[in-house]
Amino acid sequence: MNAEALSGGFADAPIQSARAFRSVLEAMAHPGTIHRLDGAVPPEPLSIAAGVALLTLADPTTPLHLAGAADTQAVRDWIAFHIGAPLVDASEASFALGSWADLSPIDRFSPGLPDYPDRSATLIVLCDALSDQGARLSGPGIRETAQLSLPETAAFQANRALFPMGLDFLFTAEDRIAGLPRSTRVEER
Repeated sequence: MNAEALSGGFADAPIQSARAFRSVLEAMAHPGTIHRLDGAVPPEPLSIAAGVALLTLADPTTPLHLAGAADTQAVRDWIAFHIGAPLVDASEASFALGSWADLSPIDRFSPGLPDYPDRSATLIVLCDALSDQGARLSGPGIRETAQLSLPETAAFQANRALFPMGLDFLFTAEDRIAGLPRSTRVEER
């Protein structure tokens, strides 16, 4: 294991993880809103927000899939030391991390089961930027409509059609995060 893997985690885990959990929860409860996360410095290509989300949401019982450029030895070592999450194939993942291109096609991730829709995957998408411009969002947690810069719309529309099953998404760029739960309706803007 590289010595760099030993750094970059939370300095005050109870406080920082509680704050981060609140921000992630707010992002999922109010799709289209962008929140800031801090407190970790994960290895590249992970953004600060992606690293903080992993530190907050994953643990040694959370199957994690690393896709494409996110699957580096430095990232694997950092996860092994700070989280301990087992790394698995896409079909077995509770969480997956990578760019949209590397995570696609998303139908290889579990959308849950009819009796257990909670057994679906959450995809943490590494983005170059996040903004409140782009696709129009509506549904639970959104007063009327919201907008979010999404990599496409068709995949999210197909995902919504699976409700109550389906995938949930966290989009990260630098220290910012936005959520897109499966219940959100997505339309072209």
